[in-house]
Amino acid sequence: MEKIEHSTIATNGINMHVASIGSGPPVLFLHGFPELWYSWRHQLLFLASKGFRAIAPDLRGFGDSDVPPSPSSYTPFHIIGDLIGLLDHLGIEQVFLVGHDWGAMMAWYFCLFRPDRVKALVNLSVHYNPRNPAISPLSRTRQFLGDDFYICKFQTPGVAEADFGSVDTATMMKKFLTIRDPSPPIIPNGFKTLKTPETLPSWLTEEDIDYFASKFTKTGFTGGFNYYRAIEQTWELTGPWSGAKIKVPTKYVVGDVDMVYHLPGAKQYIHGGGFKKDVPLLEEVVVMEGAAHFINQEKADEISAHIYDFIIKF
Repeated sequence: MEKIEHSTIATNGINMHVASIGSGPPVLFLHGFPELWYSWRHQLLFLASKGFRAIAPDLRGFGDSDVPPSPSSYTPFHIIGDLIGLLDHLGIEQVFLVGHDWGAMMAWYFCLFRPDRVKALVNLSVHYNPRNPAISPLSRTRQFLGDDFYICKFQTPGVAEADFGSVDTATMMKKFLTIRDPSPPIIPNGFKTLKTPETLPSWLTEEDIDYFASKFTKTGFTGGFNYYRAIEQTWELTGPWSGAKIKVPTKYVVGDVDMVYHLPGAKQYIHGGGFKKDVPLLEEVVVMEGAAHFINQEKADEISAHIYDFIIKF
C-alpha cells in the first residue's frame, strides 16, 4: 500500500484526489457507495505488478475529493466530465475501464458518452440499465419496490443523513460492507437496524474499516446520497440517448448473493438476451458463487484475475 502514490488534480471545476501505481497501459477504476479509491487497493497492486498503470480516484462527493453540496452537481455529465478532465490532465487518450456499484453505473455512461476514450470495460455488480422513455427510474422503483426501498429512502435531504448518523461511522461501515442478504433492501426503520457483525470476515480488517470511517467522518455521506438524488435529473437529461447501445468490449461480473442480481427482472435481463442486445460487444457474463455485493473486496484475487484476463486480450 505504501507504494501507491497520491495526488490532487483540478478537473471540471473540482479538486479530485487520485491514487495510482505502476506504468504501462492505463486502467481506470471507479468505486461505488459507500466506498472510496481504497476499495480497489488489491486490484491496484495486482494490475501494477502485471505491467499496467492503475488509477483510482475518489469520485466527486467522496473521500479527499471535493464535495459539491447540490444534488444537481452529481449527474453522469458531471462525473464523466471529471474523469475526462482527469485523463486529459494525465495525457491519457484511452483507458481500460473498471467499475463497481455507482462506479459501474458511471462506467456505463462513460462508454455511452465517450466510447472513443475506452479500450474495454469490466463492470461489477450493476448491469446496464437502458433508459426507459415511458417512466422515470424512481417512479419505476417505487412501483415495484415501494417507498421503503433504500433508493427511495435516500431521496429526502437530511433523512438518510440522520439515519446514518445514528451510529458511529465505523459501525455503519461494518454494517454496509458485510451485507450478504440477497433480497432487495426494504428498510422501513432505517439502516441503523442492520445487523453489525460480531467479527469481521477474513477479507476485511479493522484497519480497512478505520480508513473508510476516517474519510466518511470528515465528509459525511451526503455526497454519496446526492448520486441517488440526481437520478431523476439524469433521466431527464439523457433523453437523447434513448435506445443507444454500449459499443465497447465488455465483461460483466456479479455475485450470486448480490442483491442487485436479485432485483425484479435482473436475471431475466442479464441472461435472457436483453443485456446482449443493449451491449452488443458483451463478451463475458460471470456469476460468482457465494459472492455478495462488495465483490472487488470480498473476492479480491478472483476479481483481479477476471480483470487481467479480459483486458490482456486488447
